[in-house]
Amino acid sequence: MSGEGKVVSVTGASGYIASWLVKLLLERGYTVKASVRDPNDAKKTEHLLALDGAKERLQLFKADLLDEGSFDPVVEGCECVFHTASPFYFTVNDPQAELVDPALKGTVNVLRSCTKIPSIKRVVITSSMAAVVFNGKSLAPDVVVDETWFSDSDFCEKSKLWYHLSKTLAEEAAWKFTKENGIDMVTLNPGLVIGPLLQPTLNQSAESVLDLINGAKSYPNTTYRWVDVRDVANAHIYALENPSANGRYCLVGTVIHSSEAVKILSKLYPDLTIPKQCADDKPPMPKYQVSKERAASLGVKYTPLEESLKDTIESLKEKNFVSC
Repeated sequence: MSGEGKVVSVTGASGYIASWLVKLLLERGYTVKASVRDPNDAKKTEHLLALDGAKERLQLFKADLLDEGSFDPVVEGCECVFHTASPFYFTVNDPQAELVDPALKGTVNVLRSCTKIPSIKRVVITSSMAAVVFNGKSLAPDVVVDETWFSDSDFCEKSKLWYHLSKTLAEEAAWKFTKENGIDMVTLNPGLVIGPLLQPTLNQSAESVLDLINGAKSYPNTTYRWVDVRDVANAHIYALENPSANGRYCLVGTVIHSSEAVKILSKLYPDLTIPKQCADDKPPMPKYQVSKERAASLGVKYTPLEESLKDTIESLKEKNFVSC
């Protein structure tokens, strides 16, 4: 119970990673001030209020990423703020309004609120590998991506990678703001997050697994950077509790081509309809490596991929997302 008597804040608490983060923080004895867009929306809050320790040590607040000052009460009295809130969609009609503005302006709004609270010792921001890899550099099996890599906003925009653009701009703005305002910040850059769902709704990253087992005729020609949601949530806590934590941390357990992923899934679930052919006949998207050195120095140990995939599918079944 190393968090006993300590107060921390989690933004976007109803999200996939954030829900696990709230759960693990409560288990460690922390008092958690958590923001959601609508505290009266049971679909977004019931699973949080049902967590062990929630009745005594979880406080829900209404806050909006685009509403300056709305995070003031959420971060007041806290010693650490975990900023996880950021929209995650691959298909959007208005990228600026749906992705870029909430990610970019929301991050600055949260950080601006933090500057008003002297008790805050550290801010931990959930960034993404989307803010690391997408810069036009060629990827190959011998290439090792690490924390010195940054995605290029112009490349993302030209490639219409809107989510990647939103995370890149948000992280750039966060580093600039925290440097100018003397805030101790750590960013975590997870890949595509899988593992069991606490929230009742289907999220974009778990859908990457569902799409492979839900009767699809083919699998996409893509490379997954998968990481378990429990490992990511734990990494956030390590980033708070390890005084020497600093800078960025890439969090990727396995880089795997979808063709290899479907083979694993076929062995795990021979009864499920899993596609056997690729969606196109182009050369396979390249695999590459993501450095695990800094993550290991933080204390991160990765869940084996087979275990993550199995736990993801069992969770998707339990929540009735698997149709065949």
